[in-house]
Amino acid sequence: MKLHNKKRQTINLSPPSILALGFFSLIIIGTFLLKLPIAHHGHLSWMNALFTSTSAVTITGLSVVNVGEAYTTFGKVIIMLLLQCGGLGFMTFAILAVMSLAPKIGLKQQIMAQQSIGETSLSNVTATIKGVLLYSLFFEGIGTIILTIAWMEEYNFAKAFFYAAFYSVSAFNNGGFSLFPNSLMSFADQYVITFTISMLYIIGGVGFLVLMDIKRKKSWRKLSTNSKLILSTLTGLNLLAFFIIWALEANNPHTLAAMSLGDQAVNAWFHATVPRSSGFNSIPLEEMSNASALVTMMLMFIGGGSLSTAGGIKVGTFIIVVLSVITFLRRQDELRIFNHSVSKVTSFKALAVVFITVMLIFSGVLSLLILEPKQDFLDLAFEAVSAACTVGLSRGITGELQPASLCVLMLLMFAGRLGPLTLAYLIATPKKSRLKHPPADIQIG
Repeated sequence: MKLHNKKRQTINLSPPSILALGFFSLIIIGTFLLKLPIAHHGHLSWMNALFTSTSAVTITGLSVVNVGEAYTTFGKVIIMLLLQCGGLGFMTFAILAVMSLAPKIGLKQQIMAQQSIGETSLSNVTATIKGVLLYSLFFEGIGTIILTIAWMEEYNFAKAFFYAAFYSVSAFNNGGFSLFPNSLMSFADQYVITFTISMLYIIGGVGFLVLMDIKRKKSWRKLSTNSKLILSTLTGLNLLAFFIIWALEANNPHTLAAMSLGDQAVNAWFHATVPRSSGFNSIPLEEMSNASALVTMMLMFIGGGSLSTAGGIKVGTFIIVVLSVITFLRRQDELRIFNHSVSKVTSFKALAVVFITVMLIFSGVLSLLILEPKQDFLDLAFEAVSAACTVGLSRGITGELQPASLCVLMLLMFAGRLGPLTLAYLIATPKKSRLKHPPADIQIG
């Protein structure tokens, strides 16, 4: 009888904790699978297998080995599955995590939770998750068809199809993994390939809820304020970065100068949009000017849309911070976007995300500088930003780093992928104090 009175002990974990454990488990499973003899050619160290698995699950794209040569077809399929699970798993869990807050908190907090990640409503849980899966499979399928046709000019059908499927998954999930030693530099003059891959990572980086909103509304005027903000900001950033990169690299003989005008435009566009989080490159990044490298780092820091496969602080966060500063300088009382007001809580959230990401990158750069005193500062800073913002671009030093530095990069990738959701969850469940304190006059600036 006493057994019936005993309460069952359960482990209560927050959604971010479950997400972290899930991703960690997936990384460990991926490491063991990649270490299998049938997954790689020759010797593959545990560190290299762990690094590849971590990079794939966090959909970053950094690699210490040549993926196309180091891994067998089985190993490449494992990497592709890890990319898919890392991308779709994060999106699906992000939706479920925010929605799981609703029964536990009040109406005001539910609204805050919705604003944190852009969640729709509890009644749309199943439809939203199905949408994430269907949109992914649809765009990856279209990409696979186009790339297969394009690569059949050089390879047989089986090889062309495998390459197309791998790159479609890698691009749409903003993974950045390449099967060629020089990424996409061999295809810098093949517009169909570069444009298709760029559209895949751009669409994947917009955000699934924005894509669903477009499908439902089919009109700019009817789109939600969030969708309008993400689309307009992404368009503006891509175009601005396109002209800046082209102008900075047009006279660089190692990048764009030797190309025709058409090739310059295509590759400038590719490298203006690639820092959204995809990690591919069609020109040598280590040969780009310092100014271009700095612009690329800024674009990696901004990233893509919320609830997307892209990394960074997210474009919504970026534009909210920018508009908050403009609003303050104009001495306006209210931040307005498309005739809608934005609460101060949202501005504080955006500022918190920026601050945490900056501190994460600072810690990473400092650690790498201590561990790698012989490496160039810009190269290490570029590597740290790429890892923390889960982009995967590199100036060619990843394979030269010592194991301790690789551990730093893995921590940056893991923290960078989990950070935004964790912060959103914590902010969405505020604990208010009834105790009020007198205001203090603090001098700023």
